[in-house]
Amino acid sequence: MEVITTNNLKKEYHESEVPVKALNGVNLTILDGEFTAIVGPSGSGKSTLLHLLGGLDRPTQGTVVIDKTDIGKLSSGEIIDFRLFNIGFVFQAYNLIPVLTAKENIEFIMMLQKVDKHQRRNRSLELLEAVGLKKRADHRPVQLSGGEQQRVAVARALASKPKFVLADEPTANLDSRSAENLLDLMAELNSKLKTTILFSTHDERVIKRARRVVSLLDGEVRDDSER
Repeated sequence: MEVITTNNLKKEYHESEVPVKALNGVNLTILDGEFTAIVGPSGSGKSTLLHLLGGLDRPTQGTVVIDKTDIGKLSSGEIIDFRLFNIGFVFQAYNLIPVLTAKENIEFIMMLQKVDKHQRRNRSLELLEAVGLKKRADHRPVQLSGGEQQRVAVARALASKPKFVLADEPTANLDSRSAENLLDLMAELNSKLKTTILFSTHDERVIKRARRVVSLLDGEVRDDSER
């Protein structure tokens, strides 16, 4: 089943006199349950592509269709709601709310979805157990290591029961051991929960584990191979 489809996706930035083509006609289909890495050197368009797939930015040309919805046709308010209920995000900077505990950070997404308080609590604790941090539920981000914060971020991304998770350089700020543990966790969640996970990365550890690798160069797909 197709979860994401892009058609002739282009993105130009006009921050100077010369337009910068970040993406130049990307055609891509992501199927349900994939564990895929989008790779390429800095400036190849990896993060731009993830931002477009996540509805965080709009294309200059082309379409992004998620589960039969052309997200480019949604209003600003509609795209916020669509992201909330359909897409999970994991960023390299963690992006946890510092004044909230690990459990509260996970519950926050469900609170926005207006999930019942009892259900929010149960699901947040289930997810913390799944990522091995149930005993750290009441700790704030500053009391957690980088690897633990990123695991909380993964749990938060799954809280909304999204159609897929976008992970933008999730291992970039982690030491080797924490990075390997995070990848073990995400591979396990992909296998057990059948969660579709799409990485943007230049980390060889991520690339080796991916079952599909899409290589970008100068905003174009140069290679797309199954493992």
